[in-house]
Amino acid sequence: MLAVFAWMPLAHAGSQTIPASAEGQIEFNTPSGNIGCIYTPKGGTSTYQPQDGGPELSCSRVEPSYVTVILGPKGPATQIKNPGEQGCCSDVAKLAYGNSWKKGPFSCQSSTKGLTCGSSNGHGFFVSKAKVTVK
Repeated sequence: MLAVFAWMPLAHAGSQTIPASAEGQIEFNTPSGNIGCIYTPKGGTSTYQPQDGGPELSCSRVEPSYVTVILGPKGPATQIKNPGEQGCCSDVAKLAYGNSWKKGPFSCQSSTKGLTCGSSNGHGFFVSKAKVTVK
């Protein structure tokens, strides 16, 4: 059974809680500061409404080129190679390497190799400085 979890660094592995804003959004970055994510709850906020009503997880990578990946409650993640706006990555909570985060149908795992996020519907994405993959 231990072999199943061999890919996770055991020293720092754990679930990390990140507080939500008053309207339910949660923001976090990877420790490098190169990847930043925003979770928006179902129904959105007073300033942002997800295209399909939410919930939604949006993650942006800064270097080597700015890319945004959006994961909704249904269907595969969408990759936007030149999103125009480039607001990533403010000074928010860091999802420590080896830790995971979960809210609604979404979960993310932070590692020194990059950020892996998925939805309970089986779709997800991987973002790192080297590459971005969606499924």
